[in-house]
Amino acid sequence: MRYKDFVWPHNPRVYSIGFRRSMGADKVPFGRYALQDLGPEQRIMQGEGEFVGEDAYELFKQLATVFYSDGPGLLVHPVWQTSNAYFVELSLTQEPRADYVRYSFTFWESYDGHNTGTAVSGGTVETGQQEEGNGTGAEQWYTVVRGDTMWGIARRYGMGLTELVALNPQIKNPNLILVGQKVRVA
Repeated sequence: MRYKDFVWPHNPRVYSIGFRRSMGADKVPFGRYALQDLGPEQRIMQGEGEFVGEDAYELFKQLATVFYSDGPGLLVHPVWQTSNAYFVELSLTQEPRADYVRYSFTFWESYDGHNTGTAVSGGTVETGQQEEGNGTGAEQWYTVVRGDTMWGIARRYGMGLTELVALNPQIKNPNLILVGQKVRVA
């Protein structure tokens, strides 16, 4: 997992995402009511983890330094989609020792549109001539936009994630793709 410039040495032990929708209830005559959908609220990403080893407390202090930095940052989890989030809570959950620190954290997703990575919007596709071999086929490249995931791009182009990863050996970590990066899709 990664947030801004901090990379966890191993993923937190517990990680959960909370989804919530605001609703309004209006009372109408004769004991009836009407519901109004006020839309989704921010997603809340929470977790618990531990740092173990002689540098455990130093790692926690580095994470605390990131907590104090202003503004939202990119939160990358290896399984869940990437989101732009604010780091809103960081707590020690036991007496820190030099070789063991247990902590909990909370992030709130910044609302600038939500993308599950499965929509067919955004990004651009470029087609170019294949330069190796006989040169009879055309390569297609997709330009990554904010919120994209390799899984979402694979789905968008009707292929499996393994196939997309095999087409893109230049991508060393499929869980970390950057806006503007080129991904080969054919």
